[in-house]
Amino acid sequence: MSGIHWLERGGAADAFPPVGLALREPNGLLAAGGDLRPERLLAAYRRGIFPWYEEGQPILWWSPDPRAVLYPHALRVSRSLRRTLKRGGFEVTVDRAFAAVVAGCASPRPGAVGTWITPEMAAAYGTLHRLGWAHSIETWRDGVLVGGLYGVAIGRVFFGESMFSRVTDASKVALVGLVRRLEARGFELIDCQVASEHLASLGAVELPRRVFLERLAALCEPAGQPASWRED
Repeated sequence: MSGIHWLERGGAADAFPPVGLALREPNGLLAAGGDLRPERLLAAYRRGIFPWYEEGQPILWWSPDPRAVLYPHALRVSRSLRRTLKRGGFEVTVDRAFAAVVAGCASPRPGAVGTWITPEMAAAYGTLHRLGWAHSIETWRDGVLVGGLYGVAIGRVFFGESMFSRVTDASKVALVGLVRRLEARGFELIDCQVASEHLASLGAVELPRRVFLERLAALCEPAGQPASWRED
């Protein structure tokens, strides 16, 4: 990893290099090392940086260009999903089972080996959740957790981390539930990190990193205090 900036474990939380130094290939790789303490994670998100690495690797920090985002008002709900929502059968809750949602997201996908949600990563976001910064949306059927998503809320931006589904449409129902809550709270942006066909089908678009950072500067500061979502 020649040329990559190395972060000291326990060092200054905001000691990230300028995101303009991120590599073009692999797209967005900016730094390695450091730690996943809350102050570091929050400083990273405010700068358009997120951690992603696999077991056995050092912590890797990324800021890809372009950046995939979803505007809450632009969520695309397909006809089939509308029928699912109309039929009901799912219960959607907030922050009721954060650890279980993270565990569901960490389960290997069909045909995949391993997961990027390491025990260290899961513990770090569990701490952010206890501090009020990280939130989960759960989808239940007959009292059983069948889908959900989690991420970090700062200011008026929700930084989506991962979602999972054990039955058809369960994660999409969770996303609809998230968007409804974000709109009610005045959120303006969902960070989706890297584009995919699945995200595009839901209405996600790509922004140049420069524009994304400008939006973060306007929407994340002042970040204020973390708020409970349980009353939703």
